[in-house]
Amino acid sequence: MDYLPYRFTTPTGDAISFEFELHPQTGSATRVHQLLDRVLHTLNHEIAILGETHNGDLLQALAMAIAVRTEMIPANPELKQDLARNVLEQALRSLQHARHDAIQAGHA
Repeated sequence: MDYLPYRFTTPTGDAISFEFELHPQTGSATRVHQLLDRVLHTLNHEIAILGETHNGDLLQALAMAIAVRTEMIPANPELKQDLARNVLEQALRSLQHARHDAIQAGHA
């Protein structure tokens, strides 16, 4: 099983490290990493502009985006829904081992 190590620093300065299990049909771990970076940075940018955003609203919008992208796949509806469900469940399982590190701020 292939894994994608991923570290993200939140706008509040917390660093979260993950080991994401990749789906066997992953075409490019590099492209997955690049897309994940872009999605998270874009979300943080938009939230900074829009102001207070509830976590439930954000998660619901992301779930709906997954549904929209899933429907855009030209494949058997059952197959593409299984794929979306499987990759989401794999990603959520990685939360069990996520590490949170507060980045130390200091003066030089």
